[in-house]
Amino acid sequence: MTKNRLEAFSDGVLAIIITIMVLEFKTPEGSSWEDLKPLIPKFLSYALSFIYVGIYWNNHHHMLHTVKKVNGKILWANLHLLFWLSLIPFITGWIGENHLAEFPMMLYGVVLFMSGLAYSILQKIIIKLEGKDSVLSKAIGNGYKEKVSTFCNLTAIGFAYFYPIVSLIIYILVAFMWFIPDKRIENAFE
Repeated sequence: MTKNRLEAFSDGVLAIIITIMVLEFKTPEGSSWEDLKPLIPKFLSYALSFIYVGIYWNNHHHMLHTVKKVNGKILWANLHLLFWLSLIPFITGWIGENHLAEFPMMLYGVVLFMSGLAYSILQKIIIKLEGKDSVLSKAIGNGYKEKVSTFCNLTAIGFAYFYPIVSLIIYILVAFMWFIPDKRIENAFE
């Protein structure tokens, strides 16, 4: 099987996820800056989640660029990833409505952790199909960034109940770590 339908479907789902997140914003009643103030927590949670979805889209695009063919396992692993990513609009809205409350911040970390785990599973299945000498396998190497992200997200989940602001800082740092362009796959083609 070719990868074209997988790429097109994934791009469509990710576009819908971003659209759903922005639709959470309700138009303010008034027309002043003061009327926008209550939307600040929602906007900040939206911005962070938008960056995360963008990071996944970017890395997913690069990863699939290395793939020559797909099979049923890859299709299901990709759906698994999209499932966790599709929960981001829900949890983003919940955080925005509850101003960094403990339990929503904890669940945000769970969704980020599970998204990362699902992405890693998809990578492993692709590498198993393509081989250990594949472009993706060589580019990922020991997966240091992935391991650090996993550790950080688990740490943030633990902090969320007592110090949700610390969790938020960790989520921002992980996003920043991935926001810096990851050249591993691009460099593997050179």
